[in-house]
Amino acid sequence: MKAEDTFFTLEGESEGLYKEKGSKFLAFAYPVQDEEEIKENIEALKKKYYDARHHCYAYILGKDQEQFRANDDGEPNHSAGDPILGQLRSNNLSNALVVVVRYFGGTKLGVGGLIHAYKTAAAEAITNGQIITAIVKESVKFNFDYLDMNDVMKLIKDYDLEIKKQEFDNTCLMHLSIRASLYEEVMEKLTNINSVKLTD
Repeated sequence: MKAEDTFFTLEGESEGLYKEKGSKFLAFAYPVQDEEEIKENIEALKKKYYDARHHCYAYILGKDQEQFRANDDGEPNHSAGDPILGQLRSNNLSNALVVVVRYFGGTKLGVGGLIHAYKTAAAEAITNGQIITAIVKESVKFNFDYLDMNDVMKLIKDYDLEIKKQEFDNTCLMHLSIRASLYEEVMEKLTNINSVKLTD
């Protein structure tokens, strides 16, 4: 049973390979945070495998898998992107991208053959990776007086909060990452500390 503020994603990059009738399908799976990162990964693969005929991909973003896309990159409709997306979905992954690079071997595989090849290559890349449970986090930035340091540090310790950035001076600056399910509770206690002022 996964908590409401967690989702499954990939721990790191992984690869898979499927060969059929001389065609090679190289699959690459990545954990990603946003569309910018997705674009960078796809561009890097297009540069590296510039002589490949197709770079088909699918991705899912967001805890509830609300953002997703499948791209056939010139293969027949729904024969490449959708089977890749299907593998992300059947593994219940989010914030993940799978790109399958195809080198054509001279023999046409037909739509059924393509669906099988893209699905198998994508599954291979995912299987070769590590699936982890990620926690949805909110971030908060705030200033506070040095005198309230103990209260702030106690709160961080009590809730095991991640410090993204900190600067200590007469006025201190802190940037924290808070687990989504604890966000309201932590914010209430944080704003009860006298000198805390939220910033953006």
